[in-house]
Amino acid sequence: MTTVLVLGGYGAVGRHLVARLWQDGHVALTAGRDAARADRPIDLAQPDLRSYLSALVGIDVVVNASGKEDPRLAELATAQGAAFVDITATTSYVTALERLDPPRPVLLSVGLAPGLTNLLAAAVHRAAPGPIDVAVLLGAGERHGPAATEWTYRLLGRRFHHDGAAVRNFAGSRRFDLPGHGRRRLYRLDFSDQHTLTRDLGVRTRTYFGLDSRSATAALAALTWVPGGSHAPRGLRVPGGDHWLVLARGHDGTTRWARGRDQSRGTAIIAAAAVGLVTGLPPGTHHLHNGLDLRDLPTGQGIELDTPLPAR
Repeated sequence: MTTVLVLGGYGAVGRHLVARLWQDGHVALTAGRDAARADRPIDLAQPDLRSYLSALVGIDVVVNASGKEDPRLAELATAQGAAFVDITATTSYVTALERLDPPRPVLLSVGLAPGLTNLLAAAVHRAAPGPIDVAVLLGAGERHGPAATEWTYRLLGRRFHHDGAAVRNFAGSRRFDLPGHGRRRLYRLDFSDQHTLTRDLGVRTRTYFGLDSRSATAALAALTWVPGGSHAPRGLRVPGGDHWLVLARGHDGTTRWARGRDQSRGTAIIAAAAVGLVTGLPPGTHHLHNGLDLRDLPTGQGIELDTPLPAR
């Protein structure tokens, strides 16, 4: 039986993950600042992280669903003998974690994007080696956690470097035929999956993003050109649902896609699968597609794949 400490365990993703881990036969403990809701109260704002270090006693796996991006969380966990899983999509943080030399496994690219997108892209690449475009469509009507909302707004107006060029977030666009959503224009966004996949698959991979609300997507594309757009008010309610869809498309039109409802729940499903994988990995930093493929995902539990896959 694996004992798992979930940072942010009562948050948008964490609460789904804790429930699923218990369902899968693990012992799942919540960690956070609210002592009334946390099994192990911690304050990740402490400079020395002493409460976090104390919470690691008896833990086999730490899952970071808190939104706190500090490489010391992985360093301390692995030094205490625990494996570490992180659901981040932030490229700079992923790069920092990849620089570590941990004595226990660290698993990244865990969630919908990155994560499920990595598995879809790897499947497309096996069928049709060559450049890949990744599409991410999220529900504008879903109440995303504050960390996810802040991450999206923070990228407005910023540039990232990929494939030898500087790219403005929410700028360069491409059209995709998305099952259930029709033909949609999506925009480049600095998800970490495109950097990892370009390196690991050896082909150019680009990730494009949009919301199910066309008007909300257009608003983000406009705000990226407005000085100070990243400081736009948070929490505005816009039309949209809670359906999500991720898709990988090869250079010859080969596609694989997955969809579901409630992004946070979908992320938790992938993270729970990652917990089952990480304890069997060797020391070092790994990505989800290095040890998992689409056949390893649970079926009929919240993630619909385009083509049912036979069991291994």
